[in-house]
Amino acid sequence: MALSLSTTELIDSLEQYSDVVSWINDILSTSEDDEETASPVATELTELDEHITQLLATFDIACEDTSSQLERIIDDVSHGVPRLAYDLHFMKDGATSLQAAVGKVLQRSKDAVPATTSVALEHLRQLELVKGRMEAAKEALREAESWSSLELEVTSLLAERSYAKAAERLSEASRSMVVFHNTSEYEPRRMLMVNLQNQLEASLSSALVAAINTQDLAICRNYFSIFSQIQRELEFRNYYNASRRASVVTLWHNTFIQDCDLSEPTAAMPDAQAFVEFLPRFYSTFLSLLNLERVSMPAIFPDPALTLSAFISSTLSSLQPTFSQRLASLSSYHGEVVLRDLISLLRVTEEFAAGVDKIMEKISYAATPLGTYPDGSPPPNPRSHNRRRSTRMSISWRPGAHLPSSMQGGTKLLIPEGMEWDQELFQPFLNLQIDYGTLERRFLEHALRELISTNTNEKIQDADRARLLRERAVDAIAAAEESLGRCNAFTHGYGAVGLVSALDHFFQSFIDIWTADVRLETRHSVSQSQNITSDDDLSDMDYTSQDWSDFQLSLHLLSSARAVYERISSFETKLRSNLGQIATRFRLARNDPANFSIAPSRGESQLLEQSPLNSADLHALLSALESETQSRESASRHAAQVPATPGSAEPLLVEARRAVFVFTNSCQVALQGTILSPLRKHLASYASLSIWNAPGDPKSKPTLAANELRVPSFSLSPSDIVQRVAEGLLNLPRLFEVYADDDALAFSLHTLPHVDPETLKGISEQASSADAPAQPTHMRRSSLSNAKPTPIDPDAVSSAWLSSLGHALLEHLTTTILPNIRSLSMAGAAQLASDLEYLSNIVRAINVEFPELDKWKECVEIDDDEGRRRLAEGDGADRVLQTVARLRGWER
Repeated sequence: MALSLSTTELIDSLEQYSDVVSWINDILSTSEDDEETASPVATELTELDEHITQLLATFDIACEDTSSQLERIIDDVSHGVPRLAYDLHFMKDGATSLQAAVGKVLQRSKDAVPATTSVALEHLRQLELVKGRMEAAKEALREAESWSSLELEVTSLLAERSYAKAAERLSEASRSMVVFHNTSEYEPRRMLMVNLQNQLEASLSSALVAAINTQDLAICRNYFSIFSQIQRELEFRNYYNASRRASVVTLWHNTFIQDCDLSEPTAAMPDAQAFVEFLPRFYSTFLSLLNLERVSMPAIFPDPALTLSAFISSTLSSLQPTFSQRLASLSSYHGEVVLRDLISLLRVTEEFAAGVDKIMEKISYAATPLGTYPDGSPPPNPRSHNRRRSTRMSISWRPGAHLPSSMQGGTKLLIPEGMEWDQELFQPFLNLQIDYGTLERRFLEHALRELISTNTNEKIQDADRARLLRERAVDAIAAAEESLGRCNAFTHGYGAVGLVSALDHFFQSFIDIWTADVRLETRHSVSQSQNITSDDDLSDMDYTSQDWSDFQLSLHLLSSARAVYERISSFETKLRSNLGQIATRFRLARNDPANFSIAPSRGESQLLEQSPLNSADLHALLSALESETQSRESASRHAAQVPATPGSAEPLLVEARRAVFVFTNSCQVALQGTILSPLRKHLASYASLSIWNAPGDPKSKPTLAANELRVPSFSLSPSDIVQRVAEGLLNLPRLFEVYADDDALAFSLHTLPHVDPETLKGISEQASSADAPAQPTHMRRSSLSNAKPTPIDPDAVSSAWLSSLGHALLEHLTTTILPNIRSLSMAGAAQLASDLEYLSNIVRAINVEFPELDKWKECVEIDDDEGRRRLAEGDGADRVLQTVARLRGWER
């Protein structure tokens, strides 16, 4: 058992843990496992209590032992510190005494040697120095003497075609050039040396090219040794590379590429090819040549891997037009849809790089067939060069970083430094990868135009617009899903920020088009459809068949808005999952670069890492997504123990969601306009009624003759218009009894105009309480969930809409209708106050509170003297009082 360990062993085990809780759990679990092994009966709480008690006792003993040891150490230190100063002083005195003794010994040794012996030793030393310098001067003069016959000897050897001997003679002369440094003879002799080397190179050039073309490896190796001796190794490599790459460069230059060599799209020429068709053939030819060079180069060069890398780089840099120029021409030719071809070209290039990697791996095993080169020097030791592991390093690897265990002490193949051919290969794509966000946005804009253009090719009835929106949303989501693959294929995840921005703009543009269509079309519908409702309960409402058609259209558009929102939310979940995979791949590559890489090629990874794509915004985005993923996983693991807390992740497609809500608001406004249209028609003539200028004072009592009947000049009961408006308002609840179950009305109530905040708060609390028991084991993320939202009580939906409609109508009344009344007499004011009071009671019946209406009623009811007094006391900020004063004539 773990608890049977000694105190020292138990404390030592504690040092292996960074968390005390984990150590206690492991100790107790180990104890339980031991007892379960002995007995199948589970450990009871009393046994666990015994283990904890024993553990506490052990800790007490350990604490006492530690305290006693600490006290002893403190005592030892307190006793030793005072003596330390004395020991240092004693050591200083001893060192001083030793210095004096050493000086005396040296002096005695000098005194012991006779003066004659010292003089003899000094003479011997001077003679040895003179001898060495004379021998060096003799050797230098011999080397200098050879310069007098150098030109004649080398010329004779070149005439005899003894190129190796001539190279050896020039090499010897080159070593003696140091003799003439800082003399007037240096420059002429240097010029002579260069001239002779040029003659030797010119004599060998034609034969060298012929040997390279015929692949005579022995002669090529011999010529390489000669060029190395005369410091012309670089020229030899240039000859070799230029000759061997000729076929590939010619293929590139002579092939006519239609979408790169033409400035604009035209009819295809008979022998023209598209770049995506030509590049695989070009790479295949290039790869075949590299396979031949894999066999040839180790027989010629001492560093075949580096030589092959330089050969690839020189071939790519000698292409005319350059790779970058053809990519730029391709972008101009294809315009917005060029991203599709760029991805195909990059994929082919990555496959070519993978093939070259295999060739590099094979050539790294190669060694020179012969034991020595013609000059007698042995082949270089592969490990004497600065080399590194062939395993592709992740972009996150840095020198000095701790390598994973898989790379420590292994037998990985070593590849030389300076293998930069892959960077040369992928460099032309880098600027386009940096502009991925722009390319993706243009591609999606093109897809959106194609998607929307189908709407204009046929005449669409208003009744079909809602259906068409759903269908086009499916096409838009499909187009957006394709962008996820393009981001991974073209930038390997580095373009995630540009992807999110492009998708957000794409969905926003898609929704904005429909929003503009709703604002233009739903208010001026030309549909001739008949009344499509058959409910007898609504037959007494003042709606025309056109009103019912507009009502149904707006309702269906609202339903489509809800469907589009859910589709976008579902797509955002997929987008988060895709970006989460990218974040995981980045983390794995950072933690274990030996086994995980981001891009297929090491050079491409390095270019992307050093590019502006590797920005702080990218890492912030991926870190946030990975944190959310870890939080969800942690919550799911501990769901039974830890209660979930409601919350939602920050949305990625912010502008897209805002656009959906703007579209929804436009539909809601259109629907409100349809519902309130009969009431607004009634109110259209309200401001021009003649009763506002009726004479008389309703508060005065008229005098009547005995035989006259008292007939009031007007009635203070509500006017006919207000009664019809009130009846229309009271009929609205019946309308919503029919349609309140429709989910469309319950969608996005927060965008409903003039909605009561308290009503929204109550609906939100209702939705939260309804979600709580249904999802007790995980966090509620409404923006990410694919499940259908919890239905809202139809009564709450009806209440929100009635509140919004009531506020909209009253705002129209108080801001548009009432200010247009020309003037108010005392009788007219009394009638208006009666109408407003009646209307106020009606709207309260449908739970609408509108303070502006009460303010109008209050101002209309006051008499002239009170009105003038308030106007005089006020500062002009009361807009209603100012308007009533104008109507009543108080300002005169």
